[in-house]
Amino acid sequence: MVYGYARCSTNETRQDIDRQKRDLKHMGAMELYCEYESGVKMEKPELNKLLRIIAPGDTLIATEISRITRSTRQLCEIVEFAQERKIKLVIGDLVIDCVGGLDAMTEGMLKMMGVFAEIERKLTIERINSGIANARAKGVRLGRPAFKFEDIPKKVLEHYETYTNGQLNKTDYARLCGISRNTLYRYLSLLQERA
Repeated sequence: MVYGYARCSTNETRQDIDRQKRDLKHMGAMELYCEYESGVKMEKPELNKLLRIIAPGDTLIATEISRITRSTRQLCEIVEFAQERKIKLVIGDLVIDCVGGLDAMTEGMLKMMGVFAEIERKLTIERINSGIANARAKGVRLGRPAFKFEDIPKKVLEHYETYTNGQLNKTDYARLCGISRNTLYRYLSLLQERA
């Protein structure tokens, strides 16, 4: 059996996993396991599920090493697992056949790819932190913009009196207005300031 594994760090509204899915199918994956988890997280439910069912002689495909993990330690564990389970790993264009054993050169190259994936992640974090520090030094206010009274949607205003009369609880109020409870709390605090 040929399994494909796709991963993105954040949720589907912020990152699109479809390119990976298309590439995995093109590479021959018959069954896909996809998830939104950090690459350094040790607990990846879908990857763990896949590793539990994969059998000797099966193939595990990923588009690149960083999709499986951004941790060198975890990559080493997966390589050892592949050798013990005697499966084939396909990472992009690199085919690592652990069915008949793994030669030292291939194992070393695979682990070096893991090191580069980990370095890439650390460099990204350094750039982000540097950008944040630079923005703060320039006096930029980070985070969500503050709500103003003018930002309150009409629906919230229309149903405010019903809520204050006790005919509507916060959960139903938020649902009726199509917003989250946290957003509703922010609007309510603005409305109560004006009262």
